[in-house]
Amino acid sequence: MAAAIVCEIADAAQRSSIEESLLMAALFQGTSMPDRDWWSALWPDPKGLLQQIGVQPGMSVLDLCCGDGYFTAPLAELVDGRLAALDLDPDMISLAKTEVERRGASVRQWICADAASLTECLDEPVDFVLMANTFHGVPDQTGLAHSVRAVLRPNGLFCIVNWHSMPREETVVLGNPRGPRTEMRMSPESVRAVVEAADFRMREIVDLPPYHYAAIFQPA
Repeated sequence: MAAAIVCEIADAAQRSSIEESLLMAALFQGTSMPDRDWWSALWPDPKGLLQQIGVQPGMSVLDLCCGDGYFTAPLAELVDGRLAALDLDPDMISLAKTEVERRGASVRQWICADAASLTECLDEPVDFVLMANTFHGVPDQTGLAHSVRAVLRPNGLFCIVNWHSMPREETVVLGNPRGPRTEMRMSPESVRAVVEAADFRMREIVDLPPYHYAAIFQPA
């Protein structure tokens, strides 16, 4: 049976939220989806990275703001399809779905929606929520963390993969500076402050060379 694709644009309030998110994406140009070539240059072994940050077979996982599926496909393989993937952009959902199918994997639930509405869209709680390279551009970071907290199982983990807080001109990939603007980058301490305000506690920081780290939280 084909995985469900959920598009939650049910009322004017949510349409307004989506319009706001699209505006934020336009303002935060550094958060746009990179070319897959430089994803691969940064992380040639995405499945190994996922294992490094704590994803294990048997978990149920949410890929939050999944983009074009660079992590979605290996996640689906690792957890044997016990995966939900959410993105605001239907074109990104389509690309991610194509990549998952190309690799012969499956996703339990595809969700085309604003991340802020995930409590309304996700069909069951999960063990692990991954948010890679987008948290810095979220307008209400603590609010989003509250939403993640609501869909996590009691011993679940929330993992935020971020660029290190260093000048953009120093984060060079394939010969060019990459990533969000310098002033948008967040230190682990600043991430901790906004996420722990949503009833989480920091579990660990995992360094992900050359330019990233994973901040991993669990319910307090």
